[in-house]
Amino acid sequence: MGIRVYKPTSPGRRNASVNDYAEITRSRPEKSLVKRIKKSGGRNHSGKTTVRFRGGGARRLYRIIDFKRNKDGISATVEAIEYDPNRTCHIALLRYSDGEKRYILAPLGLKVGEVIESGPNVEPKTGNTLPLSSIPVGLEIHNIEMNVGQGGKMVRTAGAVARLAAREGKMAQIILPSGEMRMVQAACRATIGQLGNMDHQHVKIGKAGRKRHMGRKPHVRGKAMNPVAHPMGGGEGRSNGGRHPCSPTGIPAKGGKTRNPRKTSGKWIIRRRKNKRYGQLVL
Repeated sequence: MGIRVYKPTSPGRRNASVNDYAEITRSRPEKSLVKRIKKSGGRNHSGKTTVRFRGGGARRLYRIIDFKRNKDGISATVEAIEYDPNRTCHIALLRYSDGEKRYILAPLGLKVGEVIESGPNVEPKTGNTLPLSSIPVGLEIHNIEMNVGQGGKMVRTAGAVARLAAREGKMAQIILPSGEMRMVQAACRATIGQLGNMDHQHVKIGKAGRKRHMGRKPHVRGKAMNPVAHPMGGGEGRSNGGRHPCSPTGIPAKGGKTRNPRKTSGKWIIRRRKNKRYGQLVL
């Protein structure tokens, strides 16, 4: 795991870096665990652009990941660590003792040949999945369920890690990477350890063409547009927009509320991720 920097043979190379993929042990995915992705280019069923600046990019196959880890009582051997173009962390190919193969998110330190398990009575070691009620308080966890049996929804990106802070009856308190502390049912499952590929955040794209390979078009500033195209457009000379940053439809881009007020997830949040006034973590 590390970052490779090339010699500056061109302006794009000078500012670019890549992951060295030292952990990867296999280059081609398991054929039975992939499916084709149909690209939308940011358009809906009517052909209308609903997400801007998307389109093109290299063709990808989607790797079917086992987020539920519900194959209890059957041990699995790690066959390979693979690259997944659809996510930032690496994935691990497991072969269960009954012959079935599945992909999981690869935690930091997981090696080929290791045996991992899932269930309420397994050892709390890296790669094993247990209910929060069976995990010792203070351990690092990832791939956490929000509802029992739903499959992991939280803490799934490269290098991410949460911590089990406490348990009270049927609820467990976890501290998320953002600093938010929230309650989750103790019957929800989580995987032990921190996710790998920690150096992903230090990779520099370096050139616009590499971003196009990722399916991202140039992102045009609103204030550089005409007033008919964006609320922040127009003005004599170079203007600063004349209002707070917003989307083409006027939705605030910074500081606006993004959570659905009709959903009651807020009652499970013990500590918000940021202080609303100062924009810092609340300790």
